[in-house]
Amino acid sequence: MGLRLFLGGRVRDKLSGEVFHVKPTPLVRLPRLSFTASALALLLFTVHIGASSLQAQSKSLSAEKRTQIERAASSFMAANSVPGISVAVVQDGELLWSQGFGMADLENFVPATSSTLFRLGSISKPITATAIMQLSERGKLDLDAEVQKYCPAFPKKEWPITPRELLGHLGGIRHYNPDGKGDIPEDSAKHFPSMQESLQIFAGDPLVAKPGTKFHYSTYGYTILGCVLEGAASEKYMGFVKENVFEPAGMEETQVDNFFAVVPHRSRWYHEDKAGVVQNAGVLDSSYKIPGGGMISSADDMARFEVAIMANKLLRPATREAMWTPQKATDGSQNGYALGWGTEKKYGLALVEHTGSQQGTSTSIILVPERRGGVVVLINMDGVDAAALSTEILKIALDLKDRPE
Repeated sequence: MGLRLFLGGRVRDKLSGEVFHVKPTPLVRLPRLSFTASALALLLFTVHIGASSLQAQSKSLSAEKRTQIERAASSFMAANSVPGISVAVVQDGELLWSQGFGMADLENFVPATSSTLFRLGSISKPITATAIMQLSERGKLDLDAEVQKYCPAFPKKEWPITPRELLGHLGGIRHYNPDGKGDIPEDSAKHFPSMQESLQIFAGDPLVAKPGTKFHYSTYGYTILGCVLEGAASEKYMGFVKENVFEPAGMEETQVDNFFAVVPHRSRWYHEDKAGVVQNAGVLDSSYKIPGGGMISSADDMARFEVAIMANKLLRPATREAMWTPQKATDGSQNGYALGWGTEKKYGLALVEHTGSQQGTSTSIILVPERRGGVVVLINMDGVDAAALSTEILKIALDLKDRPE
């Protein structure tokens, strides 16, 4: 099978330090490619695999829509020097189509596919929220109890904090410090073997606001939720999530982002520096933030998550709707954030969504429950707007038009 090659971008030769400028060229059909490993390091390119990894689909997107999505992905990659992207589209409650674009690994010439594993970043949060809501639904967790009922390792503050507030980023827990002080360094392989040890990073810090009064996005708040889950479920976080979310949804490849493990089909991570040069991203052991940003998955698996949650396989409809209901801070501000998910009105429809970004990844997940549709976009480069591409693909797939809200 031939490959379609697109060249464009700036890449530094690791040995000489010289920057090579590669001008974009049109997509061309090549019967086969023969490049040495050193030659690959000189090029930023994308390879488009012509067939989806889903071999048994009974339905598919039209050829016209596939072509439009391919053009959107190629344009996005060229504009942002992106090495690799995986995309999945859900329509009528089914995983309809998925595809990889570009490279999962530039140095070893490994194409991205729809089953390539990417860092999820903060789209790990909807997974954690779903697991927490399962425990609530089963009567094992009170969303409005103090977190210490389930996570005594987190010290009490001057005001009580509840799981519901943490899910909606209303718990007053700080996020990363702007100067990085008191946080894990950006290039760190320090491993945290337990949720309780991860709490030590921020547990002694004061609250940034009285819980419930202000929205303050916090990945650390989701580390507390991981501890809460373990206390309520009486088992480890990943064990519960695997049994209660991944397995019912058919997410066979989704797992913790174990920095030291050898993981088949895992993408390499990339970063574009200030000079526009694509490099390997910094080191990151995300074990300190698994519930809020420490998992890896594929576009196929995350689309299966979308399908399962819309098909009531993970939560009852009433519980799911409660999870997707925006929270309100007592200061009167509203931003559409619900319990682990963002929400907005667009195209005359209610969207449920989340994005993620960390070293070597940019991600986006969007659901349109009224249409039983959705899109997943996973990118192996940090600092790019995955939501812009996922929104464009959603419009193509579901025939959506901009309209005043």
